[in-house]
Amino acid sequence: MRAILSVSNKTGIVDFAKCLVEKGFEIISTGGTFKTLRDAGVAVRYVTEITGFPEILEGRVKTLHPAVHGGILARRTPEHLAQLDQQDITPIDLVCVNLYPFRETIAKPDVTFNDAIENIDIGGPAMIRASAKNHESVLIVVDPSDYPEILGNLGNVTSGYRKYLAQKAFAHTAAYDTAIANYLAPSSSLPAQKTVELTQVMELRYGENPHQKAALYREGSQKGTVLDAEVLHGKAMSFNNYTDAEACWNLSTEFSEPTVVGVKHANPCAVGTGETLAQAWQRAYEADPVSIFGGIVAVNRPLDADTARALKDVFLEVILAPEYTPEAFEILSKKKNLRLMKVAQAPKPTLDYKRINGGFVVQEADTLGLEGIQQTVVTRRAPTEQELQDLLFTWRVVKHVKSNAIVVGKDGRTTGIGVGQVNRIWATKQAIEHAGEHARGSVLASDAFFPFDDVVKTAAAAGITAIIQPGGSVRDEDSIKAADELGIAMVFTGVRHFRH
Repeated sequence: MRAILSVSNKTGIVDFAKCLVEKGFEIISTGGTFKTLRDAGVAVRYVTEITGFPEILEGRVKTLHPAVHGGILARRTPEHLAQLDQQDITPIDLVCVNLYPFRETIAKPDVTFNDAIENIDIGGPAMIRASAKNHESVLIVVDPSDYPEILGNLGNVTSGYRKYLAQKAFAHTAAYDTAIANYLAPSSSLPAQKTVELTQVMELRYGENPHQKAALYREGSQKGTVLDAEVLHGKAMSFNNYTDAEACWNLSTEFSEPTVVGVKHANPCAVGTGETLAQAWQRAYEADPVSIFGGIVAVNRPLDADTARALKDVFLEVILAPEYTPEAFEILSKKKNLRLMKVAQAPKPTLDYKRINGGFVVQEADTLGLEGIQQTVVTRRAPTEQELQDLLFTWRVVKHVKSNAIVVGKDGRTTGIGVGQVNRIWATKQAIEHAGEHARGSVLASDAFFPFDDVVKTAAAAGITAIIQPGGSVRDEDSIKAADELGIAMVFTGVRHFRH
């Protein structure tokens, strides 16, 4: 029996090779793997002995030869074996290959384009694909963690296990090609063909509902703030926990001042800012003490003991923070099931994917902040300085609320949020009803323009004093006129933040 071993990841390769030799395999190898095995005392032959042809082009061509690929691709039929015999080619029964470290290379901060290109493996994928295609006759090994099981199965390898290894091999090369294609893609990020590599991080207890299976996946080698967050305490995260935590943390990053965000079902239910986290939490809690029960909370500062003492009295599913002081952690970790997540710092995603039957719609992520808006006063009365601060606060929140979205707020906290309604006046009424008496003196943000002046009139009747909205409706003048008549200040941003 003959095996080819040529690996970039050399974890366990020496012991694997020694066991293969003990089981009667002749080992062929290349480059660094050959040197590693030879130095470890493994009986190994260099590939050029088999091909009769030297490595050329600085090692770019080593295994691309009929003596290798003929031995791999030959089916164990009389016809194929006769052809191998005519060409003096020995069948190859096992191929163990993993590829040049392309992904690791491009992750280096000082990598050049030429360095990246030189780490594109050619011969390795060719051998993997050839072996996987002919998996009925050839065992293909791409993962060092499979070595023990493969050695245990030698001599009694089932067709199902061969098929499993072949699938894993094709997934390995597909992921490799995806990393290369994405690296070479133009910065516009929406090429004619888009491939996505997902690797399972862990299985989750269930999906949105108990009858749905679910798992957490990583895209390529990307890092994520919530994906890579460390669960310091509490029970395992669920599918809904992850989606809510992502929404919660993303909103918290809109603010530079101490901020606390509460989320329920991926929508903000309460947001508060303050001079301290404890003050921000008090404002957020007062914004909606009902909805925040059983919700998820994110803080954008290290979580301190004062804030922890306030949080512990409310039933929460998850708390996210960049750090926890020792005293804060001690206070909160007394709650057995409360998940305490220490979020990781990671770049924000550049693309947003939504699944539709048979495909995806893909867009650039909405990363536009306050720096991208116009702040054009369109009414006779300009907002006061306090009103302007409140308008910009509610504008940052409304960006993260499902459309149609209305956010009412004042003094560094939301007072009412209208979520996901099918028309804007319903969202407005929902937000105002939620705010109750706190609507008076609040300001209002809308994620999109007003098709009619009914929002302005409804807001004024509730005591709202200023409005921020994108503008752009054919009936903008109706809303501006109503605002002027009712003494409301209104600011256009020139930008909408639909979120479906």
